[in-house]
Amino acid sequence: MAMDYGKTLNLLQTDFPMRGNLPQAEPKMQQRWEEMDIYRMVQESRKGKPKFILHDGPPYANGDIHIGHALNKIIKDIIVRFKTMQGYDAPYVPGWDTHGLPIEQAIANSGKVDRKKMSVPEFRDYCKAYALEWVEKQKAQFKRLSIRGDWNNPYITLQPKYEAQQIRVFGGMVNKGYIYKGLKPVYWSPSSESALAEAEIEYKDKTSTSIYVAFEVKDGKGKLPEDASIVIWTTTPWTLPANLGISLHPDFDYTLVETGGKKYVLAQGLLEAVSKEIGWTDVKVLSTLKGSELEYVLCKHPFYDRTSLVMVGEHVTLDAGTGCVHTAPGHGEDDFVIGQKYNLGVLCPVDDQGHFTSEAPGFEGLFYEKGNKIITERLQESGHLLHMTTIQHQYPHDWRTKKPVIFRATEQWFASVDGFRQAMLDEIKRLKWTPEWGETRLHNMIADRGDWCISRQRAWGVPIPIFYCRSCSEPLVSEATIEHVALIFEREGSNAWFLKDEKQLLPDGTVCPKCGHDHFRKETDIMDVWFDSGSSHSAVLETREELQWPADLYLEGSDQYRGWFNSSLITSVAVKGSAPYKGILSHGFTLDGEGRKMSKSLGNTVDPNQVSNKLGADILRLWVSSTDYQSDVRISDNILNQISEGYRKIRNTLRFLLGNLYDFNPATDRVSVDQMNELDRYALVRLHRMAERVIEAYDNYEFHVVYQAVHHFCAVEMSAFYLDILKDRLYASAPKDPQRRAAQTVLYDALTAITKLIAPILPHTADEVWNYIPGIELPSVQIAELPQVDRSLFDGQLEEKWEKFTELRDDVLKSLEEARKAKLIGNSLSAAVHLYPDQETQQFLSGFDRLDLLFIVSAVHVHEAGAAIPEDAHAYKGMSVSISVAEGEKCERCWIVTPEVGHHDTHPSLCKRCAEVLESGVEA
Repeated sequence: MAMDYGKTLNLLQTDFPMRGNLPQAEPKMQQRWEEMDIYRMVQESRKGKPKFILHDGPPYANGDIHIGHALNKIIKDIIVRFKTMQGYDAPYVPGWDTHGLPIEQAIANSGKVDRKKMSVPEFRDYCKAYALEWVEKQKAQFKRLSIRGDWNNPYITLQPKYEAQQIRVFGGMVNKGYIYKGLKPVYWSPSSESALAEAEIEYKDKTSTSIYVAFEVKDGKGKLPEDASIVIWTTTPWTLPANLGISLHPDFDYTLVETGGKKYVLAQGLLEAVSKEIGWTDVKVLSTLKGSELEYVLCKHPFYDRTSLVMVGEHVTLDAGTGCVHTAPGHGEDDFVIGQKYNLGVLCPVDDQGHFTSEAPGFEGLFYEKGNKIITERLQESGHLLHMTTIQHQYPHDWRTKKPVIFRATEQWFASVDGFRQAMLDEIKRLKWTPEWGETRLHNMIADRGDWCISRQRAWGVPIPIFYCRSCSEPLVSEATIEHVALIFEREGSNAWFLKDEKQLLPDGTVCPKCGHDHFRKETDIMDVWFDSGSSHSAVLETREELQWPADLYLEGSDQYRGWFNSSLITSVAVKGSAPYKGILSHGFTLDGEGRKMSKSLGNTVDPNQVSNKLGADILRLWVSSTDYQSDVRISDNILNQISEGYRKIRNTLRFLLGNLYDFNPATDRVSVDQMNELDRYALVRLHRMAERVIEAYDNYEFHVVYQAVHHFCAVEMSAFYLDILKDRLYASAPKDPQRRAAQTVLYDALTAITKLIAPILPHTADEVWNYIPGIELPSVQIAELPQVDRSLFDGQLEEKWEKFTELRDDVLKSLEEARKAKLIGNSLSAAVHLYPDQETQQFLSGFDRLDLLFIVSAVHVHEAGAAIPEDAHAYKGMSVSISVAEGEKCERCWIVTPEVGHHDTHPSLCKRCAEVLESGVEA
């Protein structure tokens, strides 16, 4: 019985149950992987192979994952899966950062506990439970994205063994002399009541009061008259109670001017701008002096009975203001440095919560920002306020509370980087950077960074393991005390610091090395959370058997050049002398479809959990692979819909390949390359070229190139060309026809290669295909290795010939489409093609057999060069093309129109070829 050509296609495709439904199918597949313990299976299969270690930067355990988390984790997963399939032992140990202020705030704001009525250990227990709850929630969300890893044994910064190793890292830095306590201005967050590191600062627009203030000269040292005033400019009036001096640049010219009957001193280079802003007219220059000549002049404080010393320093600029810098050593880094040079002392009349203390008479108890108004009013009343306005500028904010921070001098613990800064810069030079500009970025940050303030005035974190003698206040920290505390933490966790007394936390017989007393008190500060995560190279890479130090790769967002990349480098070089990573890869941030930053207020956020439930995790993963993630990337519903279309083309190609291998046994039916026709060999060459390009792109972390190469191969080189041409051979030839088996051999190789190549990006889809590929024994494609590129197949002449033919074929297809639009023909098999080539093209076409099959038409007539060209022919480069209706009847089986139909007694509705196939007693 004759088989309908179209029905054959449908039957072959629907025999394969791969119908999509990713949101429903993926969780079932993940459950199967869970039952298989796929992570362990993969690791067992790579035991003894060279290692590749991607060390996971720990996300913060506080809230559902967002699209930035998804981008980060999917990139990591693609790399780990690829490296595994490349033949490496590539374990992936996920981690979490679990200490810090946001968790404290969440507990305090929950309304479930009264922080003031509980002990520190009790409060910390609540923080721990909260953090671990979010670890489990985020773990489930990452697993839904098909992030493969050792989820049963992650690292968590609150784990006792982790905390113990962190203490040892701190001890190593102490032993090297890199840890010290000092009174210095640091970023201080009144909203958090804690010091902050530079990595915890973000800059946001802020409107500030801008004032020009006259400081009257008290002792001009013979250089300035005592009826003159030095003019300063500041955007922080609240710091004026802490003013102890005025800084000038030694080499700048300073001008004494008279206007409105008063005399003022300011930098000559800013005189015009200041005069315009304040509104000075008829300004008369009286004299000009170098800044160095005014050193040690004394001015009167504008509202306190004390003097302000004129000093000189290189930090003064002419970028803004007056060139005369208000100097408060308790509220600025440059101020502190020059104050130390001139022995000014440090005055910081603001407390932990940002309120003025008794050291600021007249303003006690005021919040510093409210002090701005009172101080400017006082200056106005006394005649010292020359001008006031407001400016909008970028100002440092606490990245957690989103509120402004201040510079405030407090006693803090610091890690000095000067002793090993050059070693860090040397390490940066030898690393592999992706993108390359990352090297410059981290180099500049390390070259310019000051000492790291590592102490925090909070409860939820790892304590700083230092003791103080109760007799002489001498700090106590040594190798013995560090290791003693580390061993306690290893057994009991860091809560032991708050539960045990000092004698229990110290080795027996410990005495003060300075005065000999044996009574101590504990440090109450905890470590900066960046010290927590920055110690992971030691706490994780060095302690887990399956990992190794240093890691091959650290991979995080570009904000981590000042965060985790930075703190990890500091702790590692300080203790071990080298970087904890061989390479760094950074990615950009996620934006909406219009390039805007995502925010809940704009309503433009994309929830990865919702995307997985609506479209499937594989679609989200394919979106990641489609982006040039080294820059900022865009995502929206429209973009995801476009990705879904790309996914369907890849998936449909795989369905077609599988559907046409239903009767193919690779062990018995393969055809050797030398028995294949040119078209099949060309398809194999293109397959291996694609595989080579994809593997190289994976190696370079260029996943958008992977996506483009696979998509193009499936949609263009396979579906629109090779597979289109093959349909007749696959459906109408006898099942065991050598030419059909040759085509199936190519399809089989293409199917297995594509499935392996997409597996790192589309693990669900690849594993689903894998389960239906004939002759496959491995239970999952995740255990398979990448396809081997056979370069012996590469044939430049063959590729050049068929690439030229595809261009010529495109011209024929254009003419067929025009004939279809004109309703001359229905589908292409109802057409006959007439070619009118020039001499060169005619010679070229003579090298091809069965042009009718290559063009998927019923007849092709190649006319001699120089033959008359019909008026309706379409002219192209090298030939003209005319389309006519094919002569004969349509074969019911293969749909080819030919005069042969009707001449077979038994099968009058079939062509000769189809009749012979059926007569042979088999059906395709």
